[in-house]
Amino acid sequence: MRRLGHHRLHGKAGGGVGTKGMVAKLSIGVIVLLICTLSLLFSFNIGGNPEPSRPSKINVEELWESADSGGWRPSSAPRSDWPPPTKETNGYLRVRCNGGLNQQRSAICNAVLAARIMNATLVLPELDANSFWHDASGFQGIYDVEHFIETLKYDVKIVGKIPDVHKNGKTKKIKAFQIRPPRDAPIDWYLTTALKAMKEHSAIYLTPFSHRLAEEIDNPEYQRLRCRVNYHALRFKPHIMKLSESIVDKLRSQGHFMSIHLRFEMDMLAFAGCFDIFNPEEQKILRKYRKENFAEKRLIYNERRAIGKCPLTPEEVGLILRAMRFDNSTRIYLAAGELFGGERFMSPFRTLFPRLDNHSSVDPSEELSANSQGLIGSAVDYMVCLLSDIFMPTYDGPSNFANNLLGHRLYYGFRTTIRPDRKALAPVFIAREKGKTAGFEEAVRRVMLKTNFGGPHKRVSPESFYTNSWPECFCQMNPKKASDKCPPDNVVEILESRLESVGDSDSTSQTNSTVAGLER
Repeated sequence: MRRLGHHRLHGKAGGGVGTKGMVAKLSIGVIVLLICTLSLLFSFNIGGNPEPSRPSKINVEELWESADSGGWRPSSAPRSDWPPPTKETNGYLRVRCNGGLNQQRSAICNAVLAARIMNATLVLPELDANSFWHDASGFQGIYDVEHFIETLKYDVKIVGKIPDVHKNGKTKKIKAFQIRPPRDAPIDWYLTTALKAMKEHSAIYLTPFSHRLAEEIDNPEYQRLRCRVNYHALRFKPHIMKLSESIVDKLRSQGHFMSIHLRFEMDMLAFAGCFDIFNPEEQKILRKYRKENFAEKRLIYNERRAIGKCPLTPEEVGLILRAMRFDNSTRIYLAAGELFGGERFMSPFRTLFPRLDNHSSVDPSEELSANSQGLIGSAVDYMVCLLSDIFMPTYDGPSNFANNLLGHRLYYGFRTTIRPDRKALAPVFIAREKGKTAGFEEAVRRVMLKTNFGGPHKRVSPESFYTNSWPECFCQMNPKKASDKCPPDNVVEILESRLESVGDSDSTSQTNSTVAGLER
């Protein structure tokens, strides 16, 4: 495990003793105060939630290894009393997860937590794939359903569909009462409005369900449940995992490789309002897309770019990597849709780094070629980026793909990430475009040295919990605080015994019946 420029605080205190009286007392008093101040600062540095220091220089060889963990390791198992789901719940919860694959992924995590909060039985989440991907794969076409249910059996009850009610020889279907939840709804909304409707109608249907539960919740166990869903329960189907691992093996057969989420696509450029670098016809296309899909807003390119709101161009990405001293033998996997502007923008990047691949070039299989821009293609890109030695998002603002991957790689063992600070880099690139090239690479390195390369760090708004689940979903074997202590090694046995105590030990039967219900 590498250590990126780990610094220690060195405090030196010294002073001479004066000749007599007040001068001597004053000198000693100043020295004592200085020592106490330094000691207090030092104790804060190592006694709270320590984060590894930033590096003093960029060492490419070290970047190919995982970041400094600071003594932390991922852990999302419960650390306090966590009773299993009750035999009888308050009703059924249906949700429709809209957006792309990773926006849906966050929504699934929220759906499980909402079911836990309301003591509800979760109906397998619906993926609104058609509106975004024009892909009807659905949850069971992308994720391993049996694994999902089995992994979460200590947390919530999950069924494939709402069962019919049989009473007095008659069969009655339960119709879920539809509700549109408020954005970032607090827990109280689920315990009042949603729960009341569930008890009245036996089932509720929350749609749409993107960003419908507050991210920042002052309950570490609830946050850890989100991590259990995101990093343990949500596993892609075996054929997707096999395909992803095959691509990674081929890429790694020739050494290290880096993955880049090159977010230089029409939807993101239109959203950002960054039009001026394109020709008139391209600008017309972007303005039309923006008008049809986003709220009207006056956006001035120079102002947007100056504050880091424009996605990096492929050439800018290449210049950053070259300034960091990656050479042109670096193998790069590109996770991206159709790049807007085409080869005109890719050519400068390809000149700097010619060893570029994507999932189609590494594995031109029929399955991927038929679904390269759908859910399966996105799932494969996700897994390859997760397993790559280095991951670099070029626009991690509203990008759910990049944000989820940053969080997953952090949890996966503090795997190295390169996160360009677009706002700090903007004046450097603007100066270069005006002909001021002297000192350009050194200026880029100074900016990049101030960024985090994948180690534990404090979550500060607007950073998402799904981007950084530290410290809730991490623990220490030798903690300074009791709340950071790792759970016991037999935590699964404890959860299993509690599950059996409520008369629900036949989890395998429940899982099998749910899967069978989906196949009918």
